[in-house]
Formats: sequence, C-alpha cells, structure tokens
Amino acid sequence: MSQIARLLPRLTAYSQLPRLTRATLFVVVGLFCFLIGAQRALTQSAAHDPGVRSSPAGAGAPIAGLTPNQRAYFDAGLEEFSEVESVKGTVSNTGAGLGPRFNGESCAQCHAQPAAGGTSPSVNPQVAAANNQGATNQIPFFITANGPVREARFPYAADLRHPDGGVHALFTVTGRGDAVGCNLKQPNFQQAADAGNLIFRIPTPVFGGGLIEAIPDSAILAQANMQSDAKHRMGIGGRPNRSLGIGITGSPNTSGNDGTVTRFGWKAQNKSLEIFAGEAYNVEMGITNELFPNERDETPGCSFNGTPEDATNFDASGPELSSDVVRFAMFMRFLDQPQPAPPTPSTRNGAKVFQQIGCSLCHTPTFTTGQSSVGALSNIPANLFSDLLLHHMGPGLADNIVQGQAQGDEFRTAPLWGLGQRLYFLHDGRTSDLVKAILHHYGAGDHHYPDSEANAVISNFKKLSGQDQQDLLSFLRSL
Repeated sequence: MSQIARLLPRLTAYSQLPRLTRATLFVVVGLFCFLIGAQRALTQSAAHDPGVRSSPAGAGAPIAGLTPNQRAYFDAGLEEFSEVESVKGTVSNTGAGLGPRFNGESCAQCHAQPAAGGTSPSVNPQVAAANNQGATNQIPFFITANGPVREARFPYAADLRHPDGGVHALFTVTGRGDAVGCNLKQPNFQQAADAGNLIFRIPTPVFGGGLIEAIPDSAILAQANMQSDAKHRMGIGGRPNRSLGIGITGSPNTSGNDGTVTRFGWKAQNKSLEIFAGEAYNVEMGITNELFPNERDETPGCSFNGTPEDATNFDASGPELSSDVVRFAMFMRFLDQPQPAPPTPSTRNGAKVFQQIGCSLCHTPTFTTGQSSVGALSNIPANLFSDLLLHHMGPGLADNIVQGQAQGDEFRTAPLWGLGQRLYFLHDGRTSDLVKAILHHYGAGDHHYPDSEANAVISNFKKLSGQDQQDLLSFLRSL
C-alpha cells in the first residue's frame, strides 16, 4: 500500500481530485492490487511437472493371451493403422481414398506418442501433410511443427446462432498430383477464430481400448453411485453418456439407439471401437467406409473412387478379408493397457495424495472387465484411472459442443493410464505442463455453465505442501 501511496501523488489528475474521491480511489486501487496478488498465489504451484518420463514406452504391445489368429489380426491392424493414404492409391506404398478434405494421412501419424495407438507426437505430421504431393494448402495458424496434432470444430453455424459442432477439415486435396481437377478452398479458420467460433481437439490415446469396451455397463453405473456422500461434499456429479436422454447429474452418456453406455471419445460419444474407427477414417482422412459410406464433400471433380472406398475384400482371406475399419478396431481391441513405471517412495506417497484430495472420485483407478468372447479380455483389471462419466468442467474448458447427451461444458473423465509419456494435455492440447493442466480444471460458473466439478479437488491441491504436490505429480508421471 505504501508503494501505491508514493505513486498516486505523482499523477496531476489525482492531486486535483476532491479528498473523498482520492480516498475512494486509493482503496479501490489497493483492493485491485490485492486481488491480483491473491489470484497469482492461487494459480501458482510450488511444484513442477517432472516431464515426460524417459523409461521404455510400456505401451503399444498386444495384450497377453491372444490366440495365434487374434495375434494375426492385431498385426494386420497395426500395419493398416500405420499405412499412409493417398487419393487413388497410386503413390508408392499408400492406400486409396484420402480426401477430398482431411486432417491427416494415416492413423499412426497422429496416434504416435509414445507408440502406435498413443497421441500427438513431438513433431506434428500435419505440417508435412499440408503440401504433400503438391497440395496447395495453407497451414492454419494453430498448427505448428512442434505443437499438437489438432482437428478444428465450429461450435456454431456461420450465423453464430444455430449449432454446428462438426469437424471442419484443415486441408483439401487441391493441387495434389493424384487429384487433378479438384478445386476446393480451405475453411476460413481466422474468421471463425475472430468470431470466437473455433475450438480444437487432439487425438485420444487408444491403448487398452478392448478393455474399456469390455467393462460392463453395470460396473460403470455402480461406480457412479459409489462414495456419493464424498462426491456430494466435493461438488462432483458425473454421468455416463447414455442414449436414454437422461440429463440428470449422476447418470452416464449413452447411445441414442439402445440406451447402453457410450465410452469412446472426448465426450464419450462413441459406443464401440469400430464406430470410433469408422468415424475417424471418414472425418480425419476423408475415407468412406462401410460405417460411413458417403463422402462428406461431394463437390464435382473431387471424387476419384467408388464408395465406400474401404470395404470388405471378398477376394481375400484371413485378416485381409476384413475392411480397414475392422482391422483398426481389432488392433485397438487387442492393444494392451500402458504399463506404469516401478513405484518409488515419492510415487507411493503421490498415490495416497491422489486419493486424499479427491482425484480418484472421478479418475477411478481400476475397473474389472466382464466375460468377453475374447478370453484375453475377460475378467482383467483395467487400470485406466477414469470413471468414463461426463462431468461439468466449467466455462474455461467448455467447448460449446453437444455430442449425444454431453453438453458444451461436459467431458468424459480422461483416462490417465499412459499419462507419464504424453506431451500435450486437455482436449485441445492447450498446455504441455501438467501443473497448468491440473489448474485448468478449476472454473467458476457463469450465466452459461455451472462451476467445474473439479473445483474442490483443485482447491485441495493448492493447499498441499510443496512436497506432496511434487509427489502427486511424480505419481501421475509414473502412470
């Protein structure tokens, strides 16, 4: 306050104000400075992100116990997952069907860290894809060589009044040597950003996909009702993405068709790995398939193949008989869960802190799979650290996208397995700092959305000693 007192008399305008006005201004400015200092204290942590752990990936391997035929499907799926796509398949070592609009050229380009099936790698492949084979794309301002892989969505239509929510692909095949005659323009992302109508998503890891798929609905719903008193005290609801259309806090997001719990994607919008794969093939690479058989853009001169471009190969046998989408799903289904680093005294204490401050109320450490038709997936502990439910995350994380029953501020609890080797955090990859990612979970409600359900947990985190904070971060980076 004394510094303010020394500064204000130097202002001529201040010295000419009536005494009562000066006193009021003095108090207001002092209070403002106090609040700024308090806010800085709240948003800073005494601990630091240990960073990506350097131990072996511990991910990318098939789950133990597969039969020889199941392993053959895993291997075929991995090969297909890694294949680069071109428009007609005429480019050496490529498949066919890319475009007319796309975000990437293969699954494994984007799901790459720390192994095939992961998330954004350290070098963004979208930069090279933009102009591959002579394409004339401009690289959008939010895509950088050392930044996360991103897809772009417009929450609203051009009039900013009606919902959109769909993916607007970054690139077109215009100018490519294998797409002569196609002339498409990229979306105007800068205009959308200026209108506040642009949000991003980064790739979700697909490790342990078959285990997540094999968790019974009953287990997810039972977990939603467990520790209800503790959750209520912490302001935590959470609901599965359910197709019944039930919008009551404490129920899941579900399929609009059969009412069962959906569980894949940032908002748990997809029911199965096959739907997840088919949608991504069409939306991210523009490749039509038996689940999504129609081109998203049917501009004349830009369709070069019959549709669906990916389909059952009736002239083959074994895994090659299956469509790409089926092989993608088999790869993800048989992909093992990430293995954590060996425990240390610090990570053991961090695991206790994780429980004590309430993280585990949403990030459920373990589910057990049910009786699967695949023996290797039956009755297996899945250490995913997620309840697979939707939670209100506050205005700061809201993307204004509605998917299924998930509202604009709701997201599925992100599984934390494999977090130790992720480079980017949150649905849009806004930070690579784990501390900032944690603090971003805090959000005060506004006239659009309620408070983040994580607020009490984040407040508890801020109250921890520096050592406990550091141990918690070390635990998370050990996963």
